[in-house]
Amino acid sequence: MTTENPLFLASTLPYELPPFADIREEHYLPAFDAGFAEHLAEIKTIAENPEPATFENTIVAMERSGTLLHRVQAVFFPQTSSDTSDALQAVEQEISPRWAAHMDTINLDAALFARIDDLYERRASLGLTDVELHLLEKIHRNFVRGGAKLSPSDKDRLKELNEKLAALSTDFDRNLLAANKAGQQVFDSAEQLSGLSADAVAAAKENGEAVGLPGKYVISLKNFSNQTQLASLDDREARRALLEASLERAWEANGPIAVRIAKLRAERAALLGFGSYAEYAVQERTAKTTAAVEDLMARLIPTAVANAAKEAEALRAHLPAGQSLEAWDWTYYSEKVRRAEYDVDSEALRPYLELDSVLVNGVFHAAELVYGITFEARPDLVAYHPDVRIWEVFDADGSGIGLFLGDFYARGSKRGGAWMTNYVDQSRLLGQAPVVVNNLNVAKPPAGEPTLLTWDEVRTLFHEFGHTLHGLFSDVEHPTFSGTNTPRDFVEYPSQVNEMWAEWPEVLANYAKHHRTGEPVPADLLERMAEAEKFGQGFATVEILGAVMLDWAWHTLPAGADPGDTKVSDAKEFEAAALTRYGLLVPEIPSRYRSSYFAHIWGNDYCAGYYSYLWSEVLDKDTVDWFKEGVEQGRSIRDSGEAFRRAVLSRGGSVDLMAAFAEFRGRAPEVEPMLRARGLAG
Repeated sequence: MTTENPLFLASTLPYELPPFADIREEHYLPAFDAGFAEHLAEIKTIAENPEPATFENTIVAMERSGTLLHRVQAVFFPQTSSDTSDALQAVEQEISPRWAAHMDTINLDAALFARIDDLYERRASLGLTDVELHLLEKIHRNFVRGGAKLSPSDKDRLKELNEKLAALSTDFDRNLLAANKAGQQVFDSAEQLSGLSADAVAAAKENGEAVGLPGKYVISLKNFSNQTQLASLDDREARRALLEASLERAWEANGPIAVRIAKLRAERAALLGFGSYAEYAVQERTAKTTAAVEDLMARLIPTAVANAAKEAEALRAHLPAGQSLEAWDWTYYSEKVRRAEYDVDSEALRPYLELDSVLVNGVFHAAELVYGITFEARPDLVAYHPDVRIWEVFDADGSGIGLFLGDFYARGSKRGGAWMTNYVDQSRLLGQAPVVVNNLNVAKPPAGEPTLLTWDEVRTLFHEFGHTLHGLFSDVEHPTFSGTNTPRDFVEYPSQVNEMWAEWPEVLANYAKHHRTGEPVPADLLERMAEAEKFGQGFATVEILGAVMLDWAWHTLPAGADPGDTKVSDAKEFEAAALTRYGLLVPEIPSRYRSSYFAHIWGNDYCAGYYSYLWSEVLDKDTVDWFKEGVEQGRSIRDSGEAFRRAVLSRGGSVDLMAAFAEFRGRAPEVEPMLRARGLAG
């Protein structure tokens, strides 16, 4: 290893921010090679230690190992999501199966597992703290779930499956990025975009220039089904074309991959002793069983579908005579209902939702109000793309917490959706503080024009910052437990709670001001909007339930079950049959994601876990009630924030998180607040 490669050495920048200005594409592969080798050498030393196994020389030593490899992957994989290139995709295609093989080499190391198993059997006599015991049990469970107890031949098959799955997931993501570019909807004239705001039309024209289609108006696809412009486009044919482009993207490339991944995951789960991949997945989550997930969904589906049917009747009353209600009409006529019955125009809200004001005067202001933290822009620090900005975050006592990076604009080199990632995980053991990034995909306006958000984009900004707070407030010893390293069906809980501050009167009044006049958003508009939003809960719930149950259908397949061959028609038929089976095949409401662009479950780690958004919402809405009850009882927002931070946000995955919830709530979570919020109570 030479110092010419900046990834080989720990960064000397504040909080170990990666030295993005010095990192080049050709640095990654040599750094991965060195990282793999160094990590395996460290594991070999631990496994072959002649001394009897102790918590310190085995578990803590494992926590300290792999520093270089972790540093490389913590920079590389976020870059392939946020600002990729052909060269980076080629490296990713090579590294993904190697990463899977590397982890298998560790998880299937018999000598290493023997030491872990020995400690596990003696755990009651080791004098461990509760957190240390929790770590030992988690690592032991991870090794067993990783195949440590399999026969040699089964271990070999598991390695094959893991490498194939890693390669297929990488292929899925690469295909989707290409499909999103190719599937952008091109319009010849501004007239076709009638109904969109002037800045949205200008952004579409500039997007046309950027993608090499001067004079055209181009709407790039966001990674979900119902594109936001459908609510405003007056031209019905334009709406139809845009929605169909969204629904039909990536099927040829990714439909067959979905089938192959589902089959391989089912086989992998069976090899490890589980009836399905979903059964395997939920064992490590707060749900614990597939029955618990299915019980909640069964409670939601019938009422959600009934609510949507009522909404559909209201929409039909606004349709032209003889016109049927189609999927591309729903959000458009929902806006008409809101205007007619609630006097609400979503477009009228956008001038009051300028990005920087929402971020600084809203998101940051709420964090200071609730948790006492402050933010200082750091233009002296360089990120991985010119659009990315960096802030240093300070605690109430003035001490530094970490760094926050904001990457808010869409671009062709960025995958769709919104997400949070850590560049540096907090850990007292390693002496590291958090460096966190939020990614959104907001359309970038022409130079000099303001970035005006939709209300959904405001919510997304607050949501993703909830993940950021979870990462920034982490205060744990061991990196395994850092920040958002929690069960998948818990990790969305803090981010969903943070959405509440978008509507909190004191916060809203601070950021929702007209970008030109500074005039506050009319209070009656917000009240009417809150009422109007209740009207759309049937649609919103059916849309997300469709995605939840698609994910569930693919991952409850038992080994040997045949969802079809690797043809596009098989994936589409499986999808339609699954939605029909669950009572969610509502033609006017496409699933929030279809299988060909459902990156959460094929390219990321939400497989058999997309239910997490609804599962976490139970905790979320119960917590929102707790904050509101506190105000009524005279408890300050800061006191509530400190209690929530101490009980949940600071602890990462180091404790039983349902017990942590009960600690501050005073009881187990109740589902009724969530049902009321979605209009499903009773």
